[in-house]
Amino acid sequence: MKTILPSLRNFPVEELTDSMVRSLEEAAAKCRINAVTMVTLPNSGHPAGSLSSMEMYLAVYGVADSTPENCSSFDRDYVAISHGHTSPGAYAALAAWGFFDSMDAVAHFRQCGSPFQGHVERDVPGIDWGSGNLGQGLSAGVGFALAQRARGNGKRTYVLMGDGGQTKGQSAEARRIASKEKLSNITALVDWNRIQISGSLESVMPADIPALWKADGWSVLECDGHSFRELYAALKTASESAVPTVVLCRTLMGKGVPFMENSPEFHGKAPLDDLYVQAMKDLGGEPSLLEEARNKRTSAQLPAGRHITVFSSGLDTGVPRIYTPDAKKTDNRSAFGSALADIGKLNYKKEGCTPLLVFDCDLAGSVKTGEFASLCPEWFVQAGIQEHAAATVAGAASTAGVAALWADFGVFGLSETYNQQRLNDINKANLKTVLTHVGLDVGEDGMTHQAIDYVGLLRNTFGWKLAVPCDPNQTDRATRWAIGEPGCVCLAMGRSRLDVLTNAKGAPLFGEGYYFRYGKADLVCEGNDGAIFALGAMTGRALKAAQFLKEKGISVSVYAVSSPLLPDDDALRAAAATGRVMTCEDHCVASGMGSILAARMTELRLNAAFKALGVHRYGDSGASEDVFSAMGLDASSLAAAFEKLL
Repeated sequence: MKTILPSLRNFPVEELTDSMVRSLEEAAAKCRINAVTMVTLPNSGHPAGSLSSMEMYLAVYGVADSTPENCSSFDRDYVAISHGHTSPGAYAALAAWGFFDSMDAVAHFRQCGSPFQGHVERDVPGIDWGSGNLGQGLSAGVGFALAQRARGNGKRTYVLMGDGGQTKGQSAEARRIASKEKLSNITALVDWNRIQISGSLESVMPADIPALWKADGWSVLECDGHSFRELYAALKTASESAVPTVVLCRTLMGKGVPFMENSPEFHGKAPLDDLYVQAMKDLGGEPSLLEEARNKRTSAQLPAGRHITVFSSGLDTGVPRIYTPDAKKTDNRSAFGSALADIGKLNYKKEGCTPLLVFDCDLAGSVKTGEFASLCPEWFVQAGIQEHAAATVAGAASTAGVAALWADFGVFGLSETYNQQRLNDINKANLKTVLTHVGLDVGEDGMTHQAIDYVGLLRNTFGWKLAVPCDPNQTDRATRWAIGEPGCVCLAMGRSRLDVLTNAKGAPLFGEGYYFRYGKADLVCEGNDGAIFALGAMTGRALKAAQFLKEKGISVSVYAVSSPLLPDDDALRAAAATGRVMTCEDHCVASGMGSILAARMTELRLNAAFKALGVHRYGDSGASEDVFSAMGLDASSLAAAFEKLL
């Protein structure tokens, strides 16, 4: 007989009745049977932690306002799972609450093409964030809580975590952000079974877990993690708290299967053959379930899963500014900051407008988000020097009904947080990451602060778009485009003030009538003897090199490349027709634009003499122009390199 679970959403009763507890306990028993069968069928997965977390999963998905009907909408409760390897527990609990048929998860767990992957992913209804490294789930939860606060809908966020990940630095960062932001709408639950994959917590990495949370300003509750009565009471108390609350759930690893209990052996090991039969006996299940699931796995069509639609903010991005060549020189980052402030002013707190949350890591003055912060204080989130959490917080927020932008230096916003940005891509986030101080332009800061790998890093992802504008006018337009573009977009720029690029008539190249088009290489100078493709701000140097060459009777085309990840085939064909192609960038030459264009030319079967110029060693510490010259990337060096192609 199917267990009828009681309605717990939004805490309808002060405390659970005996009949409610019995129904939940019956459901937990069935979920344990399903979870163990789930990992046994593919001989892969994490059964013991799934069993210790089972009551937590059932209780949270019971009280949360997240249902099969509303789980793809924005105004509801959110659930983030940090210990994503306990996916069998999550899938079993979600099935119990009606999100999908339990046999779909049991039969197709860890099967190629199935949404029921080994670690939780958003393709499964009810899963709000696909997990990666342990400890990142709390950051995602903080992002959800900030988004719901900005939307003003009164909804809550729940985060389920393992105890082994409590020592992770990213978890500490997220705790502090939640406390600083006074996020009373977030509740974390920790599966405190004191066992991790290599042994006990005390032997692997001892920590005073309650003290960690208290030190960061959270209210700390403890309960029996296998008692629905205590779990419900703790969750209800947390929902009424004025500060973020964690519930430390005392649990037993492998609960319900004696040979798994309190042992790390089955942390990541499936019980096979006689052990599976014994587990079913202990749990009150039928071993024949395994064969039933195996038959379904081999004969039934794979479940389709959930289609995730990337959020589009619909913000009013305003009218572009025009920077004239006779005006005082400015830098791209200032042009970005002014465009961002324009957009904030147009949309801040207007009826029906999507909130735009802008995140900063103690660099507002340098990354030029300060004006936005002054104009839109409730949309500005200061995360401190906590980049790992900030990357995930901002990414998760962007999936929960707000637009999100994070600005940071290149080496911090991507090089340092590559895994978090990779997870944002996997989770189909809508994050806009603005990297300033990229390339060799941050000369005096030296090699540790010169971001020379950002193109190559994003080249490894499948969803990120990268825009590297050439001058302040193109930066303004690229900023407005990025904020309106669905999906993850990175906007990268240097530090120095730049000349406004002009056409033959002296008018701004990217001024009146120009619209940023992703993937378009802009022809800014025409010639017949060859072509130079310049990345972003290198365009100014390439134009000077073209002038040097012209004085020697050599005519070259110059293309301004602002979308290095997406080659412009028409531009490549036209350039190759001249017989000579050179690329220049203040980025690692082995993984940047030059290598991308060379590969694409090969695919298009284009024949031309080719030379890629870029960063071939770590840069020096000195004035920007001196550092470029030392790397052979100043205008005269570019001209000399091109002459060698003749």
